[in-house]
Amino acid sequence: MLSAHQLQAKGRRDPLLPPTSLGVARGELLLVTGDRQDQRTALSLLLSGRMRAAAGQLSWDGGSRTKQLRLAAALVDSPGVNEPEEHLSVRDLVTEDLALIPRRYRGALLSGPWLKVNRFEDIAGLWTEQLEPGRRLELLTALALANPRTDLLVVDSPDRHSADELTWLPRLQELAYDAGRPLAVVAAVSAVPASWNGPVAGIGNAAPEPAPAGKHAAQTGETETAETVREAENQETKLETEVAK
Repeated sequence: MLSAHQLQAKGRRDPLLPPTSLGVARGELLLVTGDRQDQRTALSLLLSGRMRAAAGQLSWDGGSRTKQLRLAAALVDSPGVNEPEEHLSVRDLVTEDLALIPRRYRGALLSGPWLKVNRFEDIAGLWTEQLEPGRRLELLTALALANPRTDLLVVDSPDRHSADELTWLPRLQELAYDAGRPLAVVAAVSAVPASWNGPVAGIGNAAPEPAPAGKHAAQTGETETAETVREAENQETKLETEVAK
């Protein structure tokens, strides 16, 4: 299980990621919403072990070591981080990604046989920029799962490629709920689709709430009233003293 408690990241001026808490287990898909792309990317980097948190706790299967998390997690299509270069062919992308798999798991994986076995031969000759959003996600998640140690998928802003949730949501559900290889899947998105009724978290959900202005005003008013009463009582005491004299 992936667990984050008040996770934070610093920016140059303002906090890059406000305090955020969440949890997701194998066999679950969690959508995390955030308006800003930089915050969604920061969260994705933290949850996949690619960046250290400025504050907060993060654990995977009860362990807090970043190395343990990084070995289990795959970061998928993060803009400006590991999204495919536009002028890269699918065949070359597959060759590069397969080369990153640890040697003991790689075996004789070559792009040609891999594309055939995973049914991507039809797009092998295309540039990555030519891929339809749904097909793009299928390819990138399949490459992430080529490493048998991958148990956690962190997908950065899959909805940025299309406003149609059908281009990304069904694929992530399929991966999370696969009985043969259940995964913990986190998707950082700009908004929750109307059809989604599963777990949701929001970036900044653990930030402390400021005291309501009305409550503060009421407290101030109560203090002022108490002081007025005390002043009146003091004046009455003085008056009674003068009369007695």
